[in-house]
Amino acid sequence: MPIKHAALKDYRKNIKHAKHNVRIKTHVKSLGHQFLALIKEGKKSEALVLVKKLQQAAAKAAKTRVYHKNKAARIISKAQAKINALK
Repeated sequence: MPIKHAALKDYRKNIKHAKHNVRIKTHVKSLGHQFLALIKEGKKSEALVLVKKLQQAAAKAAKTRVYHKNKAARIISKAQAKINALK
C-alpha cells in the first residue's frame, strides 16, 4: 500500500478506472458474442441492429482509450465483414 497521501489518492483512482474499463470491455465482448450467435443462426435483420450497437461501443471504448484505436477498428471491420458475407 502507498504511504503518501497523493499516492493513496492515485491508487484509489487507478482501482476506480480499472473497474470502469473492465465493465466497458465486458460490454463490448458480450455484444460481440450476441452478434456472432445471431450470425450463426442466420438472423440478418437482428444482426444489423446489433452490429451498430457493437460498432458504437467499440468506437467509444477507443475514444476513451479503453481499447487501442486499431483494436476497435479491427472489431468493427470483422463485424462488418461477417454482415457482408451473410448475404
